[in-house]
Amino acid sequence: MNILANVLVGSVAALHLYILVMEMFLWQKPQGMSFHGFDAELAKRTASMAANQGLYNGFLAAGLVWGLVAADPTGFRAQVFFLSCVIVAGVYGAVTANRRILVAQALPGAIALAAVLIAQ
Repeated sequence: MNILANVLVGSVAALHLYILVMEMFLWQKPQGMSFHGFDAELAKRTASMAANQGLYNGFLAAGLVWGLVAADPTGFRAQVFFLSCVIVAGVYGAVTANRRILVAQALPGAIALAAVLIAQ
């Protein structure tokens, strides 16, 4: 179960690194605009906001990686904390921005958190 939990935590970290790249570096490029469905004008007007969001996603990914490499109990606690942050951010994003975020962000975080707790 430990291996599965680590794979799921790593997958959530990779997802947030992907979001970081999309929001910080590709937001005004075709890949970034199709990611959120924005046209060039809206992407330009929201680029600094998206970069800020991307930075926060990078912090989530960094915390999850820290949780994977740190020895327990620190690693376990970091995983629980950062996965909880992912879930809260996903629920908030679903309520305030787009319901897809619940499935794309909160659900993977919740599944990984459940695996981490069961593996403990």
